[in-house]
Amino acid sequence: MVNEMSISEPKGALDGVLVLDMTAVVMGPYCTQILSDLGADVIKVESPEGDIAREIGPGKRKGASGLFATLNRGKRSIELDLKRPEAVDALLDLAQNCDLFVHSTRPAAMARLGLSYQRLAKINPRLVYMNLGGFGKNGRYAGQPAYDDVIQGMTGVPLLEARASGNEPRYLANIMADKVSGITAAYAALAALYAQQSSGLGQEVDVSMFETMSAFMLTEHMTGAVFDPPSSEPVYKRLIARERVPFRTADGYIAATIYTNKQVHRFSDLADRSDLKNDPRFVDVAARLTHVSEWCQAVQNILTGKTTTQWLALLNAAEVPAARINSTQDLLQDPHLLEVGFFQSVQHPIDGTMTFPGPSCQFSKTPAAIQGPPPEKGQHTEAVLREFGVPAKLIEQLLMEQQLQGVS
Repeated sequence: MVNEMSISEPKGALDGVLVLDMTAVVMGPYCTQILSDLGADVIKVESPEGDIAREIGPGKRKGASGLFATLNRGKRSIELDLKRPEAVDALLDLAQNCDLFVHSTRPAAMARLGLSYQRLAKINPRLVYMNLGGFGKNGRYAGQPAYDDVIQGMTGVPLLEARASGNEPRYLANIMADKVSGITAAYAALAALYAQQSSGLGQEVDVSMFETMSAFMLTEHMTGAVFDPPSSEPVYKRLIARERVPFRTADGYIAATIYTNKQVHRFSDLADRSDLKNDPRFVDVAARLTHVSEWCQAVQNILTGKTTTQWLALLNAAEVPAARINSTQDLLQDPHLLEVGFFQSVQHPIDGTMTFPGPSCQFSKTPAAIQGPPPEKGQHTEAVLREFGVPAKLIEQLLMEQQLQGVS
């Protein structure tokens, strides 16, 4: 069942929070999409060229890709050419009334535009000002450009994948660095907004993709490197074992993690292999991690004896974590996701019905929900500027310039 949403339904926990979103592509828009789903009013600031994500991937028409729609549903869009002083003045008028300002432009460029934290804090001391970028404001990499592949490369992802597969280094088939950094930025924003409510003051927050992904990657891979002197290299050996792959069955593949001693004993009973319980290589978690390749191979040899359906029935009944291997296409029809109303649909005035993955967190009193369809570039420029009290003459000038650019 697809959950048909309406923008008139109750908003979430961030209802009343005003966000000025000067980000593009994935990291920043993913952060502010999360905030929008939680009920914040997100005003997306686009240049005359528009967010490049509008052109990334398929869509029904030019400038309206599915990726852009997913990342920017429920937001309002205004178009400002910030190379023009009058556009900067309009943005400053908006910043006076906002709770959160998020940008993904390099700090030096923001300073040249006259949109530094110091300037905005003077006109709105309560403002939370967030810098989102590849490397943050400090350190030798500060100001360098970065994309997901670059950050994956710098934080060890391709080399770990090569060690695990025995093949050439490769990136994950997932823009993980952008999305993990976007989630990190979202929780950083929430923490800063909480502090703002407590103290009445804003602050500057710096979110670096490189530091974020370094922390993300090293969480489990630090292992013995946390000690002085180190007791191991910073690699969690279980994750790079070449045998740690989806297990083959008689007719397909399953994902199974037989990890705890209780799970091993149950699996051994199902397989009629009591010898596995007493094998010194597999007797406890520490032993199995030391001999992870041998353990995975032993499990693989057993699983080929039955079909996927047979093994899933047995393993699920024994409460051993196991599931069928899905494609992303399978996810769209997953019965659990359909039953819980995970997919939510909105109506777009041009593109018709649009269906998105909905918020993954459920709230009993302040429900998260998609607030509406993605905006056209500059769709809300006039309405937002009037709403925020920008002088009528300035609005007229900006709209005239926008029309002239459109003609040219």
